[in-house]
Amino acid sequence: MPVNWDKALHDADTIFRAALERVDPLAMIGRCMSIDAGELVIRTEYDEACYAMGNYDRIVVAGMGKAAARMALGVEQALGDRISGGLIAVKEGCEEPLSRLAVVEAGHPLPDLRSMRAAAGLLAVGRGLDERTLALVLISGGGSAVVCAPAQGLRLEDKIATTGLLLSCGATIQEINCVRKHLSAVKGGRLAEAFAPATVVSLILSDVVGDDLDAIASGPTVPDPTTFTDSLEVLRRYGIEEQIPSDVMHFLRRGAAGKTPETPKPGEPVFDRARTILLGTNRQALTAGRARAQELGYATMVLTSRLTGEAREAALMILGIGKDIASSGFPLARPACIIMGGETTVTLRGTGKGGRNQEMALAFLTGLERSPKDGQDLLFFSASTDGSDGPTEAAGAFASSELLCRARLAGLYPEAFLSNNDSYNFFNSCGGLVRTGPTNTNVCDIQILLVP
Repeated sequence: MPVNWDKALHDADTIFRAALERVDPLAMIGRCMSIDAGELVIRTEYDEACYAMGNYDRIVVAGMGKAAARMALGVEQALGDRISGGLIAVKEGCEEPLSRLAVVEAGHPLPDLRSMRAAAGLLAVGRGLDERTLALVLISGGGSAVVCAPAQGLRLEDKIATTGLLLSCGATIQEINCVRKHLSAVKGGRLAEAFAPATVVSLILSDVVGDDLDAIASGPTVPDPTTFTDSLEVLRRYGIEEQIPSDVMHFLRRGAAGKTPETPKPGEPVFDRARTILLGTNRQALTAGRARAQELGYATMVLTSRLTGEAREAALMILGIGKDIASSGFPLARPACIIMGGETTVTLRGTGKGGRNQEMALAFLTGLERSPKDGQDLLFFSASTDGSDGPTEAAGAFASSELLCRARLAGLYPEAFLSNNDSYNFFNSCGGLVRTGPTNTNVCDIQILLVP
C-alpha cells in the first residue's frame, strides 16, 4: 500500500510538538514551584527542596539561556511581588513579557557586545547579596554565548574566535565548555562565587547529553571538575592550537602552570549555600513523544537520549534500523516509530550553511539514494527543540524517498550539498525544512523515524 507522505509528515510533526509541550518551561515551573505554609517548595521528578520565606529579606532572580525568559515568566507567576529584582539574558528573539525582571537579548551561537553587557548585569545583581538573600538562577542551553565575561587580559574578539573554531572542529559541548569556562569570569562556578554568601538555588533545563550540570551553559553555579590543562588538551586533540588567538593560548598556559587561579572546584566553601535542581531533560521530551506516537497507532520505541558522534554517521545507523523494520519487522512491526534524542556534531568540510539536524537529514537522504532497497517507505525527521538548528532559522529537516524524487526533478544532488555542508540550501530548495520559530525551550535534539 503506498505511503501517504502528507500524513506521515504530519504524524512526525505531531510527535515532535508533543515532545516540545512536555518541556515547556512555563508549564514545568508552574508544576514544580509553589508557596506552601510560608515555604517556597520546589518539587520535580528528580529532586525536592523547601526554603522558609521568613529566613530571607529578598529574592533575586538571575537567568541565562534560550529558555531563561520563559522560565522567568513561570517564576514571576509563582512568586509575584516577592521578587525584589533581577536580570535575564536570552538569545535574540527568545524574550517573554516579564513585568518584574529586566531582559537582555544577546548573540548566539557566538557572543557579542550585548553578551558582555548581560554578564556585567548579572554580576551587578550579585553585588551586596548577603545570607538573607535567596537567589534563584535559571539556566538553560545557550547561556554560554548570551553571557560573556572574558577573563582578565582577554578580549571579546578572542572569545568569539576561539568559540567559532571549537564549534566547527567537531568538539563535543562538554569539550567546548571546558575551554569556555577557563576563559570566563562568570562560567565554571564563578557566578556562584559572585553571589556568595546568598543562598543560591539553580533551576536547570538540560541541553547536554547525559545532563552534566557543569557543562550546561558552562556551569556558572556548580563546581568545575575540569582544569586549564584539560582545556589545552581539547585544543590539541582537534589540532587547532595554531589557530587559537595567541592571548588565549598564553592565558591557558599560564593557568596550567598555576600562575592563574583555577575555577572553583568541588568541596570549596563557595558552594556551601548553593544547590542545583534539574528541571527538564531530553528524556522527558522523548517519553512524551512516545506516548503521542502510540496514540497515533505506531508501535513505538525510544532508542536513546544519548545520540552523539558525527551527524552524517548517525544518519546511516538510523537508516539501517529503518531498513530492518521495513524488510523484516525487526525490532518493531509496522507501522513503527523509533524516537531518539541527543546532540550530534558536524565537522565542517565545506563552506555551506546548515545545522546538525539538517546535516543528519541530508546524510539520511544521501544514504537512501546510494542504497534505495528497503528504504522507500521511510520518513526521517530531525529537529532541535529550541527551534534553531545551527546558524539558521529552521529547527531541522525531514527526509524521505518522496522528497528525494522532488529533489531529483529540481536537479538537486544530495551528495554534492552534503560534501559542502550545505544542507540548509538543499532543503530550502526542495521543501524539506522544519520551521517552528523560537520555542523558548531547549533540551537537545529529537529524531523521529517512521515506517508507516
